[in-house]
Amino acid sequence: MPTSSYAELCSLKREAATLASVAHLLGWDQETYMPSGGTAGRAEMSAAMAGLIHERETSKRLGELIAACASDKAVQTDDAAAANVREMRRDYDRATKLPKDLVTELANVGARSQDAWKDARKKSDFKAFQPWLEKMVALTRKKAECYGVPAGGELYDALLDEYEPDARAAEIEAVFNPLRDRLSGLVAELLDNGTPPDTASRKVHVPEAAQHAFGLKVIEQMGFDLTRGRLDTTTHPFCEGLAPGDTRLTTRYDENYFMAALYGIMHEAGHGLYEQGLPKQDAAGEPSSIYGTPLSEARSLGIHESQSRGWENFVGRGRAFWDWAKPVADGFFGSAFAKFSPDQVYRASNLVERSFIRVEADEATYNLHVMLRFGIERAMISGDLAIKDVPGEWNERFERMLGVKVPDDAQGCLQDVHWSFGLIGYFPTYTLGNLYAAQFFEAIREEAPDLDARIAKGDMSPVLDWTRKHIHSLGRRFTAAEICERATGKPLGPDPLMRHLEGKLRPIYGV
Repeated sequence: MPTSSYAELCSLKREAATLASVAHLLGWDQETYMPSGGTAGRAEMSAAMAGLIHERETSKRLGELIAACASDKAVQTDDAAAANVREMRRDYDRATKLPKDLVTELANVGARSQDAWKDARKKSDFKAFQPWLEKMVALTRKKAECYGVPAGGELYDALLDEYEPDARAAEIEAVFNPLRDRLSGLVAELLDNGTPPDTASRKVHVPEAAQHAFGLKVIEQMGFDLTRGRLDTTTHPFCEGLAPGDTRLTTRYDENYFMAALYGIMHEAGHGLYEQGLPKQDAAGEPSSIYGTPLSEARSLGIHESQSRGWENFVGRGRAFWDWAKPVADGFFGSAFAKFSPDQVYRASNLVERSFIRVEADEATYNLHVMLRFGIERAMISGDLAIKDVPGEWNERFERMLGVKVPDDAQGCLQDVHWSFGLIGYFPTYTLGNLYAAQFFEAIREEAPDLDARIAKGDMSPVLDWTRKHIHSLGRRFTAAEICERATGKPLGPDPLMRHLEGKLRPIYGV
């Protein structure tokens, strides 16, 4: 087994992770229960925590231990420990490129910008948010410059690498462009030649409390452990894996459109199941010996999104799910909903439409929303797009890609929270997640050919068991590409996603 240097290294990483948990808790609270008057104070707290974490993650001792373990035969002959040290080296090299004052400024301005975004979105007022976005893009560009442009790449790649290691914008574009054409063709085929499903079941009035109770029932059935997690409301849904045994989910409710919250909850619970499945805790419920190290962390955001999109779309929008869920929902939603059949609700849940809001978009158009954002943020970082021109560029691209005019900024460039606190390079991982999810679910069905029959009875364990074994338990031991090939026997490709969409949507639309 690896030596005392490795044990000390893991201990230092655990200390840094504990501080990061406090920072995540501050962020979660800001998005859920913090009064609006606390923004300035919270910004200073967040900046202070970011500085402390950065000091731990870039300490001289940490670098010395990583170097010692990299040349320690006992470590390098242990596959798990060697992978852990390899990823620690990668993280350390990136962290030491960032000056502490930039890290704290990003946290401080990000917290303030996030609050400004909430107000601007509510008022649909981009000009009110523009100065904050200008600050965040400038700081994020500075961060990318500190990381440096990867060989043969562009500045945006330095940010993309933070969320999807080793990915390059040009490679993603090469996948996205033909996929965009195939998706656009499918959408046109369905909407121009098909018959849309009846949507009356989507419009039933359901009180927020009933939606919340049903959502809790669904995520428990998925396997989410509510003794180690909770569900709250916020402006923009998210999941936060705060610490071992503490995973927080959030959603938002519309009493006249329950499916928005339901699929938002299932999406975030997919993230939450990943967080709960990572080896952060031991059998006694204590933080594990590797907590805080890469082996206890998610591989990439593309892989993370595969878990959320998989549960939301491949389970939640499936016919088998509604065979189980419809009678359960009737008990919460009442007689107005009970009159619909499982098949009617299933069909309604797969309505395809040229809509404005990404998090409420259907499977066929969702990736077009992502591609729009990918192009715009890439242009912001390169300097080809001035921040003041973002709304106009957004609206023009949206109409070209989806065929409808954007009515206002709240339903346009202000709808997502990500840019407000510097999450630039994140959006492409949503479509990567869809691609991974489709490929993973083909493998799950090969292993469990009776999957639909079991889900129809409320047994969703084959999905969770497969993902626990092939994804969650591995942490960052393998690259995303290696996880995909080990789990499915194939490199990532677009065909499984298109097979899934065409196989489901064409029969619904009768084309």
